[in-house]
Amino acid sequence: MMPISGTSVLLPENAAPDSPHVRIQIVTEALIESLNVAIFADESCLGNQFQGRASPGGAAGMMEYWAGDGWVRRDYWISEPDTTNNRMALRSAIVGLGLLCKNPCEVRFVSDSQYLVKGMTEWLQGWKARGWKKKGGEIQNLELWKELDRAAAKHRLQWEWVRGHADHPQNKYADHLATTAAKDGTSSKGLVESGFGAWLDQQRNLRGRYADYLELAPPNVS
Repeated sequence: MMPISGTSVLLPENAAPDSPHVRIQIVTEALIESLNVAIFADESCLGNQFQGRASPGGAAGMMEYWAGDGWVRRDYWISEPDTTNNRMALRSAIVGLGLLCKNPCEVRFVSDSQYLVKGMTEWLQGWKARGWKKKGGEIQNLELWKELDRAAAKHRLQWEWVRGHADHPQNKYADHLATTAAKDGTSSKGLVESGFGAWLDQQRNLRGRYADYLELAPPNVS
């Protein structure tokens, strides 16, 4: 696999003692090196069904690319103390795209957020044509949409929606990362070595899931 240079050892801030993130993380200071990357992202917001209290949230993703002799996988996650699902969906994309190399990349971005995917594929051009306005009211999270538009313009993106909680392994893993970040109030502070393999082993051993998923197979092999 292609090496990633410039690493340091870090424990995430404020991690709970029983958090799966309480382990030595190899935090990469370099950006993703490949020009062809898939990003599987998700968001979480806890307690947003209650009024009058904070709703902590997390946004996270796993990046993967084929390095010729195997997959390279990296994770990232961030959290906010009081937020919304839609806001964190946007941040999952902003943060992920910001961790790509500076050259234009071919990016497959997979999310279960219709707000994010429809926004980028159906709504955005109309908003921009009307001077960042939409029919019937203001655009919520406007500054985040503008930030995401700038980040996406640097790359060639394929936005893909998947149904949430449908046993899509990468999506479920991204959900695990985002939910844990929301609960623990942590940030990966960049890209870290992915825990996807260990998570898959746990899912298989304890829950009998993903027995047919071939995480080591080369592209286009199922």
